Amino acid sequence: MFDYLIVGAGFAGSVLAERLASDAHKRVLICDLRNHIGGNAFDYFNDDGILVHRYGPHIFHTNSKEVFDYLARFTAWRPYQHRVRACVDGQLLPMPINLDTINQLFGLSLSAFEVESFLASLAEPRNQIRTSEDVVVSKVGRELYKKFFQGYTRKQWGLDPSELDASVTARVPTRTNRDDRYFTDTYQAMPLHGYTRMFERMLNHPNIKVMLNTDYREILPYIPYRKMIYTGPIDAFFEYQFGKLPYRSLEFVHETHDRPVYQCAPVINYPNDEAYTRITEFKYLTGQEHAKTSIVYEYPQAEGDPYYPVPRPENTRLYERYKALAEATPGVHFVGRLATYKYYNMDQVVAQALKTYRTIREREAIQVEQPALLEGALGERTPSVNGKLRARVR
Repeated sequence: MFDYLIVGAGFAGSVLAERLASDAHKRVLICDLRNHIGGNAFDYFNDDGILVHRYGPHIFHTNSKEVFDYLARFTAWRPYQHRVRACVDGQLLPMPINLDTINQLFGLSLSAFEVESFLASLAEPRNQIRTSEDVVVSKVGRELYKKFFQGYTRKQWGLDPSELDASVTARVPTRTNRDDRYFTDTYQAMPLHGYTRMFERMLNHPNIKVMLNTDYREILPYIPYRKMIYTGPIDAFFEYQFGKLPYRSLEFVHETHDRPVYQCAPVINYPNDEAYTRITEFKYLTGQEHAKTSIVYEYPQAEGDPYYPVPRPENTRLYERYKALAEATPGVHFVGRLATYKYYNMDQVVAQALKTYRTIREREAIQVEQPALLEGALGERTPSVNGKLRARVR
């Protein structure tokens, strides 16, 4: 008998498996439909011996000391600050937009104070920020919106920014200094030996059993368990009874080139001119030294593995119907991107999993206390918290 069946061996499932096994001493079975652990963060050495991310670049960054310190139990870190360039008007420009982006694009030599006024002159104030278009146009105006955001967003989401929730482009800042880091989080680093090695250490516990290439529904009749943690698509769990939740997917095209460096930045975005959205060169991320280099192209598509929940009001309403079903389903915890239909960064999934674990432990403590109180009232012989029998006298 397993205490927990965990569906999905990505961040949410693996963190909860580790906590339940090592801290709560529970017996855990974790299964995954894929042939590997690590979810979308899975990395591996390709045929040329280069460490690559199968499902596109995964850059770790967080402001949470708790999350960073927790993962540090399973990996050493390689300091890494991510940088991105955007191919616009034949130039490779810093992204997010900063002082150098503006000066290079327009052939200017503005100072940080002057560029703030320049951007204000381009901006088109909006009374209400409803869409992704509103977010960008209200900050930097329509010209920069068209050059850097509109085409990229249309490719990525299959929708115009005017049709998407404001949260999509609100994630990308605009800067008036020369800071060209993509993220400004307190902790920015990559697992020294890769994500898969980190997951292997996380799941290396005698109380954890792993089953890969496994559809959890096929093993339900044969493997007894007490409770479930589900990290897959919430609509699939309920057999799409209200219809499918929309996602965007990606096709990843990997290439290895017989030269040490392919491009001038870890990631180059192509907002306007190509069918793909970006090219990533992995050696920048991993720090690996190798005579060859590997890259990946990302082609957004409507069908395929579910990667990005589509942030539109009608989709949120549909999710709320599934959420109500989830909350009424006893013995199952729904955790992670797919199970809560939210676009989370990796650190946010880890934080959610750690919070879920604390909630589980608190509920277990309450369930243990309630029989003890009942025992005191009725004078029955029942197991105490430490498992020993004790008698109560009225």
